[in-house]
Amino acid sequence: MSEKPIKVGMVSLGCPKNQVDAEIMLDKIEKAGFQLETEPGLADVVIINTCGFIQSAKEEAIENIDEFLTLKAEGRIKKVIVTGCLAERYLDDIAENMPTADVIAGIGCNGDIVSMINKALDGEVLRVKSPKDQLPLDGERHLYSLPFYAYLKIAEGCDNCCSYCAIPSIRGRFRSRPMESIIEEAKELAEKGVTELVVVAQDTSRYGLDLYGEYKLAALLRELCKIDGIRWIRTLYAYPERITDELIDTIASEEKLVKYLDIPMQHCDGDILKAMNRPGDQKMLKTLIRKLRERIPGIVLRTSLIAGFPGETNDQFKKLAQFVKDMRFDHVGCFPYSEEEGTRAAAMDHQVDPEVRQHRAEIIQDEQDNITMAKNEKRLGQVVTVVTEGWDKYAECYFGRSEYEAPEIDGKIFFTSKRRPYMGEYLQVQLNDMMDVDMLGVNVEDL
Repeated sequence: MSEKPIKVGMVSLGCPKNQVDAEIMLDKIEKAGFQLETEPGLADVVIINTCGFIQSAKEEAIENIDEFLTLKAEGRIKKVIVTGCLAERYLDDIAENMPTADVIAGIGCNGDIVSMINKALDGEVLRVKSPKDQLPLDGERHLYSLPFYAYLKIAEGCDNCCSYCAIPSIRGRFRSRPMESIIEEAKELAEKGVTELVVVAQDTSRYGLDLYGEYKLAALLRELCKIDGIRWIRTLYAYPERITDELIDTIASEEKLVKYLDIPMQHCDGDILKAMNRPGDQKMLKTLIRKLRERIPGIVLRTSLIAGFPGETNDQFKKLAQFVKDMRFDHVGCFPYSEEEGTRAAAMDHQVDPEVRQHRAEIIQDEQDNITMAKNEKRLGQVVTVVTEGWDKYAECYFGRSEYEAPEIDGKIFFTSKRRPYMGEYLQVQLNDMMDVDMLGVNVEDL
């Protein structure tokens, strides 16, 4: 009788870019003959693909590592492997404080995941790093998300060097993938049934500058629109200073490009932005927002903001709060400043008290929730295209998203339907009620 295959489970934490890394590793693992286990607690080998960006993400990663090391100590799993940003940033600390982890590997070792699993199963204990630029930028993927959408990572690393951010030290310099490689991957995803591409990088708007000497995001998006089977293409993380007229015109004119743009602004006060090593000021940002709304009617705008950055005065915070009220974004993620060791901001004078940071972020987020609900109220009665994501047993209805909502970060649309739609099916839904920032509706076939 043949031996049962070794079961490998993975917990992938953090951003969509990290998720793509996880999916490339999972494909390698599966092709090597291991059995992928969707419930990591039932696996023989567990990989925790960590995030190490801000304090809350680090705490979540540590909690997950602790949980699986406890299961290992109880004899319920055999090996624990730690990969991702936390492992890259704090390998020695993890090794010292969690000595029973079998493998701790920096991001440059991702391509060797199968070899590391085999060595761990043979009893080796590994603490390894390789150059960051050895992180695979492409490769076949075992999709971690719902089967009809996928993140498409077009670049790795970052050259912006914002004073609060540890990403350049974790992920390295910005490096674009060749356009041909991205197009080929997108075609393969379409052949697997993916109908929505979510384009990501640390800074998508910088795409191509290092390879081609000019911004190439707009050209890339036009090529992606030519792929059969792809219905929606969404762009996240476009920095405001690099949103070109060509990019605006491309989003406006291409039918497959959803009229949605994620623009990390972080603040509006010019002095705070300068301290963040970010260009621009409130006037520049307002001009950009006005231009986007004029040239792409109905565009949905998401941004991320930081409250309580070192030196932020009450007046500067009030300016940020008023900016949110005036601009009426569709979606906002406001986060309290996280003091990250090794960053320039962490060494700045006039650090804001952590409780004040948290309170300020909550004020902004509460205000934005009110704006989102007011915008949703105006949507009542509209018929929108919704992609079906699943069934909610508590609400006893289906749920999904429209072009208006990005996966995982924005609200949902819950809807009733007399017939059972399949996952990934696009339906026409009439919006007729609200539930906080989510919408309720009905399949128009039932009207």
